[in-house]
Amino acid sequence: MEKKVKVAVVGASGYSGEELVRLLLKHPYVELTAITSRANAGKSIGEVYPRFAKSELSFCNPEVAELAKLAEVAFLALPHGLATEYAIPLLKAGLKVLDISADFRLRSTAKYEEYYGAPHPAPELLKQAVYGQPERYRKALKHADLIACAGCYPTSSILPSAPLLAHKLVSTEGIVICSASGVTGAGRKVAENYIFPECNESFKAYGVVGHRHVPEIEQELAAAAGVPEIKLNFIPHLAPFNRGINSTLLFNLMPGVTLDDVTNVYHEAYADEPFVMVLPPKKCADTKYVTMTNMCQIGYNIDPRTDKLIVTSVIDNLTKGASGQAIQCMNIRLGLPETAGL
Repeated sequence: MEKKVKVAVVGASGYSGEELVRLLLKHPYVELTAITSRANAGKSIGEVYPRFAKSELSFCNPEVAELAKLAEVAFLALPHGLATEYAIPLLKAGLKVLDISADFRLRSTAKYEEYYGAPHPAPELLKQAVYGQPERYRKALKHADLIACAGCYPTSSILPSAPLLAHKLVSTEGIVICSASGVTGAGRKVAENYIFPECNESFKAYGVVGHRHVPEIEQELAAAAGVPEIKLNFIPHLAPFNRGINSTLLFNLMPGVTLDDVTNVYHEAYADEPFVMVLPPKKCADTKYVTMTNMCQIGYNIDPRTDKLIVTSVIDNLTKGASGQAIQCMNIRLGLPETAGL
């Protein structure tokens, strides 16, 4: 490209914002022109993140009028509810908007209100938003001005599940997903549950009923299976490491399905995907090999005693689960090489 794309990160002081900065600063087709943070406005990026000391960027307040002058693309790394306040005026100003929050992921306003405790702030935008998972919505992403980037737990759950459901290798009933996330998944905040002495040497489940990622996972798995609704159990855990998600998924096999059938479906779905690695049968995925990458690794096996398909799936929650996947979506939308900067 003769001219680099000007990009802003709104909410650059959280973990996902920092990850966006890390990746965008080395992106060959991008110029990072604005990073916002109310708390850090006026500070140089090197003062807040010493790893970026060579960059001349400084944090600024998130003023839409200024961002519209400085950027063509805006990433929103903001809490749910707040992202909508910026998405609407930025879209009107002609920017491409990639939202890492949950504001536009759910198609149902009723589900949003049920799980987030308030009416959706901009229901008129839900039809415009494209779900930001390249492996499933690549064609639609090429024309999307509002991209609702997939969540971290959902990414680790949907990628291993969708091909199995689409090819009817497994039942839509009785699906159980147990996931463990590193502490950065809770965001950069000071809370007793997330300080070092509480997390270290500890492993615990939380939100075992009604977790906010449940409707997102169910929505996408139902779409993959071609059914109106899927109900599943999702059990998240807090794990004592910084970054990464490990999901173990249990499926009821359909009659006659073999390990070879599963192998063939996974390879058909992901053989040409740059950021999905399907392991040989009977191998288990390991977070160690995806940390700081945009990769999803999938392993699988069949337990003949119980007729269950057991799938393991790992991602880095900050990269493939958030910022890396968002950049992958941006690359697709702008017609750039999909792997650029990743």
